[in-house]
Amino acid sequence: MNRWRPLFLVAVLVVACRGASPSAQAVSDRQLGALVDSLLPVVSKATGLAFKATPRSAIRTREQIHAYLIAKMARELPPAKLEGIAATYRLLGMLPDSVDLRQLFLDLYTEQIAGFYDPDSTTFFAIQGTDPAQLRLVLAHELVHALQGQYLALDSILRDSTNADRQSAAQAVLEGQATLVSLVVMAPGMDIVNNDGFWATFRDQLEQQQTGTTVYARAPMVIREELTFPYVAGADFMRWYDKNHPGTVPFNTAMPQSTEQILHSDRYAAGERPVRVRFTDDTAGVIFDDTFGEFDIDLLRAVVVGATSPRTDPAIGWAGDRLRVYRSPAGPALVWVTTWDAPRFALQFHDQIATPLASHHRPGYRIAVDTLPGSTRPTVRVVVAPTGWARWTSLPRAQIEAPTGQ
Repeated sequence: MNRWRPLFLVAVLVVACRGASPSAQAVSDRQLGALVDSLLPVVSKATGLAFKATPRSAIRTREQIHAYLIAKMARELPPAKLEGIAATYRLLGMLPDSVDLRQLFLDLYTEQIAGFYDPDSTTFFAIQGTDPAQLRLVLAHELVHALQGQYLALDSILRDSTNADRQSAAQAVLEGQATLVSLVVMAPGMDIVNNDGFWATFRDQLEQQQTGTTVYARAPMVIREELTFPYVAGADFMRWYDKNHPGTVPFNTAMPQSTEQILHSDRYAAGERPVRVRFTDDTAGVIFDDTFGEFDIDLLRAVVVGATSPRTDPAIGWAGDRLRVYRSPAGPALVWVTTWDAPRFALQFHDQIATPLASHHRPGYRIAVDTLPGSTRPTVRVVVAPTGWARWTSLPRAQIEAPTGQ
């Protein structure tokens, strides 16, 4: 459920050096426009897509960008939505209660941002004082997003609030392509796509760069991993796609449908789409209703075993899931229904991930993990709710439907 990365930022380039260099020579709007013009043909060649129009560009102060972030966050992450996201991760033991998510998001992106493409205004914004060398890398990345916006309905993709896991997969394609292309542009003549050694070094350098930043370094593991997922896992997926589908892009109907497909390209190649899980009860008291997905389950497993990073291989046999957060007088209540490809995968999740949650003692709360007989697929339900929650005697029901798109 990749909600940690604000959806309006398409995107902050995490592989670039962030912020302004005190000794950097200021770039004017005219110079920025010239830099855009110089990069258009190389970005177009690297993507195989032609620009239909020249993207606009502008320079903004860090204070202006800070104000922009506050306004965008108010629109993209309204209080009820943020409450539901935070409750989900807190009840699963993935996020401390003491973390102020809204402030953390704002601090993270104020620290990280060097430039970004805004799909609302179709404009690339550069931070005043950014070093020109850094700016070129960031701009190469962001111009890919501008190009994507000329071939895709970015607004509908990024603001689809019905399926966070599918949205994370789409973000991974967008960021993965932009990361891959920007590195190709900045290192002409190198076979970056096929250079496995380069990508191993890239991952190590990315981790080192990020842990050297103040806010990122102290952020909970789940937030750090969610932030980097679309860049690293997305670039890996796009490398695979480029090798197996040369001259094409996974846009529109070819877009991956889940983080499982991003992490395990064989699932994408086989056309294995997620199973739809749907709650059949009324929505009384519901403050949040969304998917979780394979990558977040990998993160949950890391938390359960005390690991510092998730293990994403092998595939866990995830088929689909859905969760709801309910408001109650004693605190939020979580109902999470997962379905699996085979009984052994459901059993592994039940015994190795879901059941250990019971040791996560939350005062005044009760945790129940059970299988749901009669489902068309192996299904496990996890409930984390206040002991006195009125719905313990009549838990919300869910229905397992055919895979999406089939």
